[in-house]
Amino acid sequence: MPLSNNVLVILSELTTRIHDKTNLSETDIELIKKIFNRILESGDRYDVDEIEAWFENEGSWTHKPTVIRITNMSHYVLSRFQQSPKKFKMIPDNDGCCH
Repeated sequence: MPLSNNVLVILSELTTRIHDKTNLSETDIELIKKIFNRILESGDRYDVDEIEAWFENEGSWTHKPTVIRITNMSHYVLSRFQQSPKKFKMIPDNDGCCH
């Protein structure tokens, strides 16, 4: 599945906000996880292989261990999102009576 324009824009945010692309800080790691969560919570989806390909082709992510680490984080966030219990919105009956 190709990445949507929204996902590409959000991934570009990582490129501009993470300055040391060879040594991720704890703050960077939290940012990465939040960004992948934001993608999923917005209703967009991504394929982990597409994420890895994007980082490899983007140009400024030349440190392979960092790309692998971010790809692993994207997989972790995706797996947790898919396993989380879905929240259902309760719709009241028109007559106000519960059955």
